[in-house]
Amino acid sequence: MVKNRKILVTGSSDGIGRSISKYLLNEGAKVIGISRNHEKFDPKSDNYIKYNVDVSNMEDLPKKISGIINDHKDIDGFVSNAGFGKFGNIETFSSKEISNYIFTNLSSHIIITNKLLPHLKSINKGNIIYIGSESALKGSKNGGLYSATKFGLRGFSQSVRDEASSKNIHVTLINPGMVRTSFFNNHDFMPGDDPSNAIEPDDIAKIVINILSIRNGTVIDEINLSPLKKVIKFL
Repeated sequence: MVKNRKILVTGSSDGIGRSISKYLLNEGAKVIGISRNHEKFDPKSDNYIKYNVDVSNMEDLPKKISGIINDHKDIDGFVSNAGFGKFGNIETFSSKEISNYIFTNLSSHIIITNKLLPHLKSINKGNIIYIGSESALKGSKNGGLYSATKFGLRGFSQSVRDEASSKNIHVTLINPGMVRTSFFNNHDFMPGDDPSNAIEPDDIAKIVINILSIRNGTVIDEINLSPLKKVIKFL
């Protein structure tokens, strides 16, 4: 059941995170929305509790997450969604860019889990859903850094699943292919125009609701999603 649960969602104001937040609210859940800003999604609902948090800020993130958990002792779920994509040959990235990239796309997921998992273990229940990527399954040209973080997230989710199952915590990884969101606004490529060329954010949100609704004795380990007809349009 989703109704009356309290779910922490990172990247809640746009794209996949926004769709997930909308669906959770529609199902009667309370959403703790984490985003750098909430201009793109602010439902003015008592069930949407917003926090301005930049998950790329490695100094502030641990303190802010600890504060949120302390404020909300009834959190029983976490959708770890925030991240970004930047592509190119590995030698085109500076050392600082690589460090920031890995922190946002991998380390931030680990740090939030590090802060939240003891709480979920203490209440002996919960869900953690990581939003990964098809790039966790196979590397590709110009995607080495992106794939490295997504492969890392996949391995981390597998380890957390094994560690947390004894405390009735369900850990799931969703690996979508190209999703039609603002993710592609700053890139020179995007999915083709046909509806079958991309996954929609609502597709992922519906899967999240299903994951949260299955019985306690079953865990969905990993789900891979692809467009029916993969077409990449170069700009």
